[in-house]
Amino acid sequence: MTQKKHKKYFGTDGIRGKANSFPMTADMALKVAMATAHVLKQEVGPEKNRVVIGKDTRLSGYMLEQSMAAGFVSMGMDVIRTGPIPTPAVARLVSSLRADIGVMISASHNPYQDNGIKLFGADGFKLSDDIESKIEALLDQDMEEFLPSPDQIGKATQMNDAGGRYVEYIKRSFPRGQNLEVMKIVVDCAHGSAYKVAPQVLWELEADVITIGDTPDGRNINDKYGATALENLQDAVLEHKADIGIALDGDADRLIIIDEMGAIIDGDQILGLLALSMRERKELNGGVVATVMSNLGLERLFERENIPFIRTAVGDRHVVEAMRENNYNLGGEQSGHIVLSDFSTTGDGLLAALQVLNTVYQYQKPVSEVCHVFDPLPQRLKNVRYSGKSPLENDKVKSIIAETEKELEGKGRLLVRASGTEPLIRVMAEGDDTDFVYNIVEKVCDVIASVA
Repeated sequence: MTQKKHKKYFGTDGIRGKANSFPMTADMALKVAMATAHVLKQEVGPEKNRVVIGKDTRLSGYMLEQSMAAGFVSMGMDVIRTGPIPTPAVARLVSSLRADIGVMISASHNPYQDNGIKLFGADGFKLSDDIESKIEALLDQDMEEFLPSPDQIGKATQMNDAGGRYVEYIKRSFPRGQNLEVMKIVVDCAHGSAYKVAPQVLWELEADVITIGDTPDGRNINDKYGATALENLQDAVLEHKADIGIALDGDADRLIIIDEMGAIIDGDQILGLLALSMRERKELNGGVVATVMSNLGLERLFERENIPFIRTAVGDRHVVEAMRENNYNLGGEQSGHIVLSDFSTTGDGLLAALQVLNTVYQYQKPVSEVCHVFDPLPQRLKNVRYSGKSPLENDKVKSIIAETEKELEGKGRLLVRASGTEPLIRVMAEGDDTDFVYNIVEKVCDVIASVA
């Protein structure tokens, strides 16, 4: 199965690249803001509009934040800057502040050298493909003709209580009258945007909190900490004899759990757990949405439990779109993006963590028992870097993919797709036999590498 990137600048999660290199330059950020403002005015009217701009803790965030603020102000929009704050907090603030656009400056789990721009509409949802395409169409054009008169220029202000607002909102998702005073929790903030709010939420819910990855310096985001680098969190959970470890990523929109024995609980297990517990409480609407990357073991769990299950392309925006189309209130990705639409319009790692903690509290059992809801099938993912044209257009690659899919029929799955954020081809296979899966991935990657 393949997935094609269909836009020039926007990938699966906004625009992303190496900071201070095209397209992540101050000039490009200015143009994105101006183009977004112009498209917005065509959609909702020419009156003065409002935009919320948040960021994570990357050094380049200062540069991009100022450039985007200037771009929006020059187009007659008022800007509210929040400083470092999780991506889902921006999505929430857009609606609560009656803004028209929300911007999150972040490259999520990537290293500090990268950065990105994510855009949210007035409803708190990520912009549609159609709106992104309209913005893209303007990025290579001269925007000067669209500039308003001097008396219509906007202004920028700093919001000092954005983090506090998010803390209070997240706490309201936890059952009233219940607390976490019986739990010892290690939270890893990835030196990212949740370095203040995540420990604050858990502390205010009376947990015994040990915090790591909470000293950002602009260059250490996601470096040896967070949802994609779990060793330090595993060590901390064992060292402190904690009940659970919570790993967020740089912009805190994903969650990975570490149980009391140091084992990893990924997004698939979290989805399975929440689906079963929400159904038990009669809170699950319809079924669950996940992506093509989710383990076949999760699909088989839902089959056994008669829970409807839908797969989408990779990216939490695709998950959310399918949830909205089918009126489902739970979806997510193996990587830890968990979307609970009763509370949020996008993936929220801290919100999902509180729902997991609530479930553990209700069952009164160790995390290793509560959170292991299915046995995953052997799955292997390998990346092949390329330059120039995508290898997926090559006939040899098309042939090996077709041949391998036929070989796997009835035994497992093969997924071959281009990354939406890097020049990589991702090859994933899964099945009941570990060696078979390993060999399948190697065979396909060898052919792709030969033409990359």
